[in-house]
Amino acid sequence: MSVDPGVLASFALTSLLIELTPGPNMTYLALVAASEGRRAGFATVAGVAFGLAIIGAIAAFGVAEIVQASPSLYEGLRWAGVAFLLYLAWEGWTAGTDVVSAGSGSGRYFGRGLMTNLLNPKAAVFYVAVLPTFLADDRPALPQTIVLTAIYVAVATFVHTGIVVLAGALEPLLTDPRRETLARRVLSLLLAAVALWFGWSTAR
Repeated sequence: MSVDPGVLASFALTSLLIELTPGPNMTYLALVAASEGRRAGFATVAGVAFGLAIIGAIAAFGVAEIVQASPSLYEGLRWAGVAFLLYLAWEGWTAGTDVVSAGSGSGRYFGRGLMTNLLNPKAAVFYVAVLPTFLADDRPALPQTIVLTAIYVAVATFVHTGIVVLAGALEPLLTDPRRETLARRVLSLLLAAVALWFGWSTAR
């Protein structure tokens, strides 16, 4: 086995604690699931998972380290992420109640979940700064990285699915347009606040 069971358990717990910390993914998933329904939320979860897997694969081949080592690349990615989150918050605030149905918009939500992670330098930092601390020096790094990346994506997807299920339970309560608008705008404000916090917390 490429990774010891004890290391797997420790890494899974670390990943769980990290994913339970409020952040852009959590807030946006709650916004989508509460206002658009669980199907749209699950499409977003799939996009998030795919984004995390892509970054993990990139990190395995050293590209994430280049981003981490280059101030200009890191800053460009960081501000693009902040801008995208603020755009999503603005769209959530201004959206009407006659939104596209979750079924026909699944591809759109998948793409947005994907982008929120590809533009998230903290995900790259996790793979560069946290994941390597769980690698054994006496074993090939690539197989270990692949296994640990799969564990992280699985844990993140489990947490994100739980968020969608919980937030989606609110959708039937939001059939009244006024309540739907109020809930959507509150969540949009939270997403905007998270975007600003994200910009501050990722600054060097």
